[in-house]
Amino acid sequence: MEVADKPLFVENQYLGRDRGWVSVRLVMALFCFTAYYISSERERNHQLFLLVGCIILLVSIVMMYMLHYRITVKNKSVILQGLWTARLIKIDLNSIVKVENAAYSPYLINSPVYNLHQKGKIRFYAGGKSAVWLTDRDGLVYVVGTQHPNDLTRAILQAKES
Repeated sequence: MEVADKPLFVENQYLGRDRGWVSVRLVMALFCFTAYYISSERERNHQLFLLVGCIILLVSIVMMYMLHYRITVKNKSVILQGLWTARLIKIDLNSIVKVENAAYSPYLINSPVYNLHQKGKIRFYAGGKSAVWLTDRDGLVYVVGTQHPNDLTRAILQAKES
């Protein structure tokens, strides 16, 4: 493998690892288990609560290992490859004029997105609070959610210089 083909940065973003959504799913499962316990002797369909609670926990565990997208920095570009779509996003770093670390959003819970075009921004997010904001010459902003914003920024700046 040549040095030019070796990626400077690779990160996988998983769908179910955002703390906010994990908390929501656990509260829903806890509600189901509590309802099962409370209604166990009064209703005939009380086992449905147990079943739904177990399904919520099982789906939550599966989502923890489900890849949402992969970030790769190599050959003067940032490549974002999603699992659910065949669409590969390649951001040419020659057109990027500004790179900065910032919070992804001021909200506590954010939905996972991949290639969401909204108000002059293109968003990529799976979980966490941090993001790298890339601005190109035309003013278009790419917001890439990441767990390692400093490493991603360093790799992008290094790829731009080489």
